[in-house]
Amino acid sequence: MSTTAVTPLTIQDAEALVAAVQHAAAAAGVTVSVTVLDAGGHLLAFRRDDRAVLISGETSTRKAYTALQLNAPTADLVDAVQPGGLFHTLPTALDRPLLFIAGGVPVHRGGRLIGAIGVGGGAPEQDHGFATAAVRSLA
Repeated sequence: MSTTAVTPLTIQDAEALVAAVQHAAAAAGVTVSVTVLDAGGHLLAFRRDDRAVLISGETSTRKAYTALQLNAPTADLVDAVQPGGLFHTLPTALDRPLLFIAGGVPVHRGGRLIGAIGVGGGAPEQDHGFATAAVRSLA
């Protein structure tokens, strides 16, 4: 059985993802932190904005790891981790599990998982939109 080689996520890709998020967030008047991981969970790029919420850097990293580990956008997992959901966990003060707040998106190339991006600092829907748009711009 032959397999088709897929180019892994590169530093240049990661920098392009961060730049796309920064551009979209600035246009929306939002400050965010961004984390980009490769398929092995290694940090390729990280940008923390000190004007964003204090925990935005940690949150963006958690979102990226969650999206990578489960190979799904964190926005799709929110209901699954609520009490009584598929993945039960205790809610945070935000009334939703911190690891699964929307804003983590897996990155695919050639149908294969090559990494993930996490965005933190804006409203969950904004973070998800920024991450999704950045991934689309990479294609």
